[in-house]
Amino acid sequence: MRFPRHPAVTAAAPWTAALLTLAAGVMLIASAATPSIPARFIRLIEFEPVILIEVSHFVSSVLGLVLVMLAFGLRARLDAAWAATLVTLLVAAPLSLVKGFVWEETALLLALAAVLAPFHHAFPRKAALTRMEVTPAWLFSAACFVVGAGMIGLWSFENADYGDLPWWQVMADEDAARSLRAWGGAAIAFFAFGVWRLLGSAATPPIVGEADPDLDRVRAILAKAEMARPTSNLALLGDKRFLFSASGESFLMFGVRSRSWIALGSTVGRRDERLELLWRFRELADAHAARPGFYNLDPDDLPDIVELGFAIQKMGEGAVSPLDSFTIEGTKRGNLRRAWRRAGEDGATFEVVAPADIAPLMPELRRISDIWLANHAGGEKSFSLGGFSDRYMQEFPLAIVRWEGRIIAFANIWTVASRSAFSIDLMRYVPEGPPRIMDFLFVELINWGRAEGYGAFDFGMAPLSGLDDRPLAPALSRVGRLIFDRGEEIYNFQGVRHYKSKYDPTWQPRFVAAPRKWAIPRLMADAGLLSSGGVAGLAKRPKKNGD
Repeated sequence: MRFPRHPAVTAAAPWTAALLTLAAGVMLIASAATPSIPARFIRLIEFEPVILIEVSHFVSSVLGLVLVMLAFGLRARLDAAWAATLVTLLVAAPLSLVKGFVWEETALLLALAAVLAPFHHAFPRKAALTRMEVTPAWLFSAACFVVGAGMIGLWSFENADYGDLPWWQVMADEDAARSLRAWGGAAIAFFAFGVWRLLGSAATPPIVGEADPDLDRVRAILAKAEMARPTSNLALLGDKRFLFSASGESFLMFGVRSRSWIALGSTVGRRDERLELLWRFRELADAHAARPGFYNLDPDDLPDIVELGFAIQKMGEGAVSPLDSFTIEGTKRGNLRRAWRRAGEDGATFEVVAPADIAPLMPELRRISDIWLANHAGGEKSFSLGGFSDRYMQEFPLAIVRWEGRIIAFANIWTVASRSAFSIDLMRYVPEGPPRIMDFLFVELINWGRAEGYGAFDFGMAPLSGLDDRPLAPALSRVGRLIFDRGEEIYNFQGVRHYKSKYDPTWQPRFVAAPRKWAIPRLMADAGLLSSGGVAGLAKRPKKNGD
């Protein structure tokens, strides 16, 4: 029989099925943890082996927990959850008869299976159950159900009146042990499930690497993008996944850690394709039962992110200096001007090398990079920061500073097709030559950018900068401000802002976004681990002299 697919019924089916399945699961767990009906049990034990009753009692309890967890998959519209729920209901229904002739449970389970069966179309997501995301709130609720069932069972056996007959007392004692084993099985299964979900991850599209032809598509889009930021060049790092627009003129890049799919910034390419790509990213993550999120968004991106229904949180501020108004003259910039002039007088020279001419310089650049890394914590970065590799270094123009004929500092230059702004990624130097050589490099870069027609120099982000700690501010903002004020041992938060402030930039907010507010801390943690190369990268310390 074919049922009509009314849109309202189809929309309500996942939630309704989830609630009914949850109720069925709780019913089985509670039933296994409470006393059997004595009259039915006596009749059943006359012709059924005790071992069969024991096994069915235990399995029924575990299947109850399975239904509780499958309810989440039904709410998420997983095709596999729909099929697994039907199978579980059909297996659990006869077990209710075998464990104690509880025919009411059997009837309810079969009725639920009959109601659920025609609604396969309401569960279109094809992700496997092993990729199902289970939220902390759902795990906590399931734990409460399991604990609650055990407490109900304990209360039932303490207050049951079985009379004075020895048979009843013996049967009650065995029934209590049986119920305890069944409840313990459900508790152990729940614990195992929770640990497994902590380690599980969503299926992911492949990374677009150095030899992948899609990297040429990325280069072509960057070369003519209407909408791009300097950090969009991180697409060429070789560690991202990509979602391309139908026209092939826009892309969105993202990284994956566990079940988190984290888009770096917004889309790159055509402005009129942005919202469609954002929706496709969310839908793709949804189809893979992954957790989507956006990291390092501009204020201009927020209207479309709100359209997706995402929660938004400020993560820091970016420093952008307009080049038409920047000058090193005046009292305010006296220290910067003196450092720049002294480096030039001591023989420092600046030049920008085209990508095609970088290859012969690579041995010297690697030497500088290795020395720099040996004195800085964390090692090479990725995802939201570039890392040193021969191929990546030759993707962009390179700013270098020479002293006495040797390269002592370099930075690769991120440009955009619109010339609205430019920035730098890797900035490395050796402790040789004039002091404050990086100030010399920055001033020369600003002069170069102005001569090339760029509108601004993007100094990058100061993490956790500009967050409020007012009593009514969001909790995440207040925690972020506390870390900014007192977390200098973790990261030089205030030092980064102070250094960039001397170039008198305009501070622009940067944001993270996730479908739910509670997911934002997890998103930021996963983004940090992606950038650092995991926990090992975070823990890596600089080498001491003599090591």
